[in-house]
Amino acid sequence: MNQTASAAKPVFDRSTEDIGNIVEFGHVNVRVPDQQQAIIFYVMGLGLTRDPYLVTGVDNAWINVGTCQFHLPVGPAQVLRGVTGLVMADLDALVARLSAVAHRLQGTQFAFERAGDLVSVTCPWGNRLRVHAPDAARFGPVVLGMPYVQIDVAHGAVPGIARFYKEVLHARVSTFREDGVDNAWVAAGLGESLVFRESKHPLSPYDGHHVQIAVADFSGVHGRLLALGLVTEESNQSQYRFQDIVDPASGTVLARLEHEVRSMRHPMFARQLLNRDPTITNNRYAGGHEAAMWRMQPQ
Repeated sequence: MNQTASAAKPVFDRSTEDIGNIVEFGHVNVRVPDQQQAIIFYVMGLGLTRDPYLVTGVDNAWINVGTCQFHLPVGPAQVLRGVTGLVMADLDALVARLSAVAHRLQGTQFAFERAGDLVSVTCPWGNRLRVHAPDAARFGPVVLGMPYVQIDVAHGAVPGIARFYKEVLHARVSTFREDGVDNAWVAAGLGESLVFRESKHPLSPYDGHHVQIAVADFSGVHGRLLALGLVTEESNQSQYRFQDIVDPASGTVLARLEHEVRSMRHPMFARQLLNRDPTITNNRYAGGHEAAMWRMQPQ
């Protein structure tokens, strides 16, 4: 054997290709009191795309972000206890759009601030978003998407939350410390994650907002949740819900976030979403370029 050739063989960390049992992150659902203001913010300001096929009425709106969505049913405002992370290709254009709608959202909590490759945005009702420039090292090939949802939790909750997702959801989980604060990272699909971050501040009461995931071992997760008394809704053959995140050993409730759990046989699993390029307008039109690219093209 040629020892030089053998020594030159690449060494791969195969674990970085693992997805875990949570195979899809679908959406973040928060109620909005005013659908017109929601469209101004999410579509005109952020430049996202209202789903043209489903839920197109005045009582809800589905907003596409790459392969994920925001669901915005009309009702008393709900505020995620944390931050939703987005990736967008053109932050200059984003800032221009947000500036253009600012006068339409006066008197609300709407705000934004840019710092380099990050734009921090607050929706009219207080939901916080971080919009990042594409970063292959951090987010892979995504140029439009929702790579993470960060959830604020109580001090000391992270170890138990990590155990819950490992033992009950059979998810890929890791913990880390950042800026003196403990975090649990939970893989949720090909490029998305839930991040539970211990907060140094009191948490606001849980108001019913939810996230949607799909799991490969649908019945196994259901059985483990049932054994812990955590299933809150038997929605249909392909879906159920739970709300409390507990320490599997003690049953202590560590956090509350409703999960809409779907199987891979759910009719909307891996549904292809339409995304527009918001820089293409009737005054700046380029035929055949209306659709946004959500992943970098392979080299």
